[in-house]
Parts: sequence; C-alpha cells; structure tokens
Amino acid sequence: MRFLANATMTALLVIAAVFGSTAGAQGMDQESALGIVGESTENGFPVIYKFVDEVPNDEVLSRFPWLTVISWKYDRDVRNGMPPEETNEQMITLEGAISGLATAGLCRHAYSRTGNGLKELVYYIADQDEFMAAFNAALEGQPRYPLEIEFYNDPQWDDFRKLRSLFKAH
Repeated sequence: MRFLANATMTALLVIAAVFGSTAGAQGMDQESALGIVGESTENGFPVIYKFVDEVPNDEVLSRFPWLTVISWKYDRDVRNGMPPEETNEQMITLEGAISGLATAGLCRHAYSRTGNGLKELVYYIADQDEFMAAFNAALEGQPRYPLEIEFYNDPQWDDFRKLRSLFKAH
C-alpha cells in the first residue's frame, strides 16, 4: 500500500463541506456529494486533503483497479508549504483537464492533497495505456507540467480506505 508512506500524520482536523453540484462527473454524480476537507501536518507544513467520503460499489471497484498518483513538486518554502500562486493556477488548469477524463468514464477521482511542496491528484483507472493516451490528449496545447505519474495495483481501493479512516471522527 502506498498511502502516506513518507508522511508523519499529526493533528488531524476534519471539516465537513458540501461540494457543489457535479452532476454527470464520473464518481461524483450526486446532486450534492458530502465531501471532506481535512488537514494534517508534514514536517511542520500544513497538508490539505479533499475527497468524497464514500467507497464506490463493487462494480466501480472492479472496473478501476489501478491507483494512479499524479505528483507535482514545487517550492515549499514560498507560501508555508502551499504552491506559489502562478503554480496553483496551473494546477487548477491541470485538474480541469483531468476532470474531463473522469466525465468520460476513464477514471474515478479518489482524493487530492496539497502541501509540504507536493500536489497529488489521485485517481483510480481501468487501463494504464488508455488513461495515458487520453491524459496526453487532454493536455495537448498546454505547457509541459513537472509531473510524475505512478501506478499501483490496488483493486480493493486500500489506499483510499486508509485515507478515509484517518479522517473519521473518533
């Protein structure tokens, strides 16, 4: 399991929020899905996690067995571990391109994490080659982003379940 392999989790703060309507988006097709925005600390820097607090049904789990982590490293010393404003704007553009892949049913958003010099956009996908072809097509015409993409076989969504367990009220 990959989740938080390098992180020291301290002082979890859970804030429940209602995400806006995302009707039609794969994985978040409810009119108003209950979301979690949670904060942890890594190396003295805040890290923010965002996810929908729901494990998908068995059909979705079996359809999307590959945990896909899209990582973007940035200078953590500029804004208390958060991305510089211009970098953050580019990250938002990237997220928009990927959300189109989710709408097309090529992936399912698991969670996002931002802080301590690292943005991770985490999805579950069905096929690595199909995803990468669509991902590259979605980014055509955009600047080259400093991304690393890693794939992990996680058919039971253990990574996502671990994250959810860390943000449950005790």
